[in-house]
Amino acid sequence: MTVPGASAAPEVLDRDRLFAARLHAARARPYLATALFALHVVESRRVPTMAVDRYWRCYVSPAFVARTPEEELAGVWVHEVSHLLRDHHGRSDRVARERGLTGPGERLRMNIAADCEINDDVFGDGLVQPEGALQPRDLGLSAGELMEDYLRQFRLGPHTQSLAWLDCGSGADGLDRDWELGPDGAHGLSPQERDAVRFRVAQGITGRPGSASQGWQRWAEEAFQAPQPWRELLGAAVRSAASGSGAGEDYTYGRPSRRSAGVPGVVLPSLRRRPPRVAVIIDTSGSVSDAELGSALREVAAISQALCGRRDLVSVLPCDAASGIVHQLCRAEGIPLVGGGGTDLRAGFTRALRTGQRPDVIVVLTDGQTPWPSSRPPCRTVVGLFPRARPAGSWDEDDPDYVPDTPPDWARVVEIG
Repeated sequence: MTVPGASAAPEVLDRDRLFAARLHAARARPYLATALFALHVVESRRVPTMAVDRYWRCYVSPAFVARTPEEELAGVWVHEVSHLLRDHHGRSDRVARERGLTGPGERLRMNIAADCEINDDVFGDGLVQPEGALQPRDLGLSAGELMEDYLRQFRLGPHTQSLAWLDCGSGADGLDRDWELGPDGAHGLSPQERDAVRFRVAQGITGRPGSASQGWQRWAEEAFQAPQPWRELLGAAVRSAASGSGAGEDYTYGRPSRRSAGVPGVVLPSLRRRPPRVAVIIDTSGSVSDAELGSALREVAAISQALCGRRDLVSVLPCDAASGIVHQLCRAEGIPLVGGGGTDLRAGFTRALRTGQRPDVIVVLTDGQTPWPSSRPPCRTVVGLFPRARPAGSWDEDDPDYVPDTPPDWARVVEIG
């Protein structure tokens, strides 16, 4: 961010100043607060300013903190965490493989391109732009584009010599540094924890879209939750089950059958189609991760969309070894997914079929480690399976020979993810 100057004597990291700047950043960008406070600070004299690794550690130069105003430090906090939220390390690795880009020079170019993607709209509205922050216009580029687009539009040369010092860490360009703690170091976040943080931030942005910039809205609505083939398959499976013969059909005397004319003195009911009701059983056992539970809530919203947005027709039932309370869908993120024990979704089937209004379709979101009902339920069933790639014998620590049953033939199965 800011070009570092020489320091005559080692500085001691002023953590009070650094954390006050983080609080300033969280107040200016409240939807990023979860991510800002998920970063673990590591003091380092080998970074020019501040940097992040792919495991959500933030490396901080004490001299940089001492000479930088608190308002500018807040901007650097947001800049660095933006690299991680936007998965610049993973995207850089993919671009490097696809385009054959190797070496530290190309990674520096990726860091520059990633900075251009972030800085074009991250500052302002209570967040001061730090001195020396790179803008796309500084390289003759237009604003509002992605890192991958910027990479095609410039090369390293005389116009980028002043940026040779730039180093935001592996979290920005995917190249591990020798001063980073690596995957086995302390205080790193697991892949599930990183996904959970991103999901929380995306929720905050989509919940209040007017408070975030267009770049962040694009990230939350498109980049983070990009349409996936399996989601389309799940929606198609639900629509197919809901529109099949018998689903949502019932007899009514509100409109007599035309066949009544052939039976004088007798009023026959007509068969009318009503909107189908869907019960969603979510596996909340200990074998399902928090990230997968978050994904399950997104699928509940997708199921509602498959029913033309009729949330009143969707009920959600958390279940591990016992069924929980049936929740009517209002907002998917407001449904408590309580569980964590063993798995027996048969209890969920029983509870769903005993509700006041029997569902026309049951959707089960699970990792598959469950016994299934011995007989076909009196409604259509769609199973969304979280993928599992585990070696044989690892499904159950108490029984190394245990292999879970596959979903029954009467269920439509779609693999999620």
